[in-house]
Amino acid sequence: MGKNGFNKKYYKYIIIVLVAVFLISAVLFVMALWERQQGTFPSSAVEEPVINYNGKTYTLKSDVETFLVIGLDKYEEESGSSETFNNNKQADFLLLFVLDNALKKCSAIQINRDTMANVNVLGVAGNRIDTVVKQIALAHTYGNGKDVSCRNVADSVSSLLLGMRVTHYASVLLDAVPILNDAVGGVEVLVTDDFSGVDETIKKGETVTLTGEHALIYVRAREGLEDSTNIARMARQKQYLNALYSKTLAAANKDADFIANTAAKLGDFLVSDRSVTRLQELAEKITEYEFTGIVSIEGESKVGEKFMEFYANEDSLKQTVISLFYELKD
Repeated sequence: MGKNGFNKKYYKYIIIVLVAVFLISAVLFVMALWERQQGTFPSSAVEEPVINYNGKTYTLKSDVETFLVIGLDKYEEESGSSETFNNNKQADFLLLFVLDNALKKCSAIQINRDTMANVNVLGVAGNRIDTVVKQIALAHTYGNGKDVSCRNVADSVSSLLLGMRVTHYASVLLDAVPILNDAVGGVEVLVTDDFSGVDETIKKGETVTLTGEHALIYVRAREGLEDSTNIARMARQKQYLNALYSKTLAAANKDADFIANTAAKLGDFLVSDRSVTRLQELAEKITEYEFTGIVSIEGESKVGEKFMEFYANEDSLKQTVISLFYELKD
């Protein structure tokens, strides 16, 4: 073969390779764009600027931001459709911080993992292919187990809370609880449940300082307890969180780098739409604001076909949303 023939063949292969690379890149870009458009949160958000309730008119506050904390637990993989995009981590714990920047106040809404809510079913490209009503914990099982899944949970939370927007999120595996717990020097609680069948060192009626794995057992355990409902566990988690908040606030006031250093330790367990620096800024804002407490939405628990189902009381839900996101119109 002559030199010119060799060069033509060589260039032909180069062109084929370049075209292939271009096409693959284009497909990946389009899929990513499609995923951002179809699977992002809050797709179902419908923020009503004005709400009438009990003969009074309320207007949406203009300077409120929210931060969703998602505690994840791993479960057995369930066989699902090959058309869906699944992982095996459920949102076992949901806490939505509501920051009123105008009043410099912070509240938190504790959401029952068994709450029946709109959950987006995501396709293999991360796009929404259906919406079903099921336990809100399952929203995270759709997606890549990271940012896409977190946004899917945020979408469900937004839908549940009458369209209020979830502006930031962070998910953390519950396995990280001992790290956070020990970073503040342990958390003291009055034990209200009988843990004798789970951990004999955690005794009912005693005030104990939880350290290491004992903290994880305290906030995670259900099986083996006299009251194994999620309602009972949520009450225990609320107690623990209030105590943890106080210890975190004290540690942050003592050490300016505490939040950043702790976030760095949680790096392997943490997924967020915010960088460590931005998370520190958000955490500092929460600790600086007046904390008005953790509220829970009332409702009714029922035994479903396979698992517990919690149905939020519509009036309690609306009252919660109005009290945190709206103000009485002049």
